[in-house]
Amino acid sequence: MVFSSGFSRATRARAKAVSQAAPVAGTRAHEARRELLERIGDFVARHDLDVTAANMAAICGALSGSSPELASALVQREAAGEPIDQRWLDTVARLDPDGHNRIAALETLSDKLEYALTRFAETAREAQSETSGHRGAIGEQIETLAGPDGLAHVIELSRAMLARIEQVEAAMARSEVEIDRLRENLAQARSEADVDHLTRLPNRRAFERQLVTAAIEARASAKPLSIAFCDVDNFKQVNDRHGHAAGDRVLCALAASFREMAGDSCFTARHGGEEFVLLFYGLDKEAAKGRLDAIRRAQAARMLMNRDTGQPFGKITFSGGVAEVGPDADTRGALGRADAALYRAKQLGRNRVELG
Repeated sequence: MVFSSGFSRATRARAKAVSQAAPVAGTRAHEARRELLERIGDFVARHDLDVTAANMAAICGALSGSSPELASALVQREAAGEPIDQRWLDTVARLDPDGHNRIAALETLSDKLEYALTRFAETAREAQSETSGHRGAIGEQIETLAGPDGLAHVIELSRAMLARIEQVEAAMARSEVEIDRLRENLAQARSEADVDHLTRLPNRRAFERQLVTAAIEARASAKPLSIAFCDVDNFKQVNDRHGHAAGDRVLCALAASFREMAGDSCFTARHGGEEFVLLFYGLDKEAAKGRLDAIRRAQAARMLMNRDTGQPFGKITFSGGVAEVGPDADTRGALGRADAALYRAKQLGRNRVELG
């Protein structure tokens, strides 16, 4: 009885402790959530950021620590004393690992599908070759059996087998045609995945892959490679005054300018929002800056008109930052220098190009 009574008291004590701890834990969790919301609100107000779902997700991931890469980028940005604005937040949001995982999963799936199609095509060709050989052998046997000692029913069966083989060959041929069509569709889908739906320029995904390839080739050939970030000046004012549809047309016009004036030795992509990125093959940063500055001057001399309202947009200018990929092919470092040069161009008054 003593043991039973002691066990009962211990059980009751533990139950009491749990019941007391539960409200405390709940209170702490509530306080933590409230503190996180206050930090997010303060962050948005302090940096004058838009209250959008994408912004809230990125800021929450950084401040809560659920996205270590975003948190690290934010700490480094604040430590360097550089501004945290909408353009930077749009750019750094690509550090979200879930987004990269989704892209990686899509590419893996495409690769597996491509491999499966290739293997199926090889199997089809092997089967077609094998059945062709069987058909020839059976044809010879039919001629033999058709002689004086012919066996009519064996000949009839053999002819039925031959007809069946011909049907299989036809099916195999149709399968190969279908495989070729699927492969073309897959190639088209991959191509569309690399194109910005608005400007029809390559998108950021295509640019990042092209940058890696270009850096490797530049290092192997000992030729220079330069990167330029360009950002439309005061683009928010265009959207506010004329609407987002008009803003989209401005982006398309600027994309056309880059495409026409950058030259064949330049890869131009829309990096996101109102930002474009260019790869100058065979040009060091000074030469690339000269090429980009010529585009900037030509663009600044144009007067664009809102065709819906007849009101002028005025001069649409952009700022740019240029950096060179070094002999070590360090693309991350070059991107950072170009980005910093772009910010410097903005701080120095916009409508200019700076070197990084």
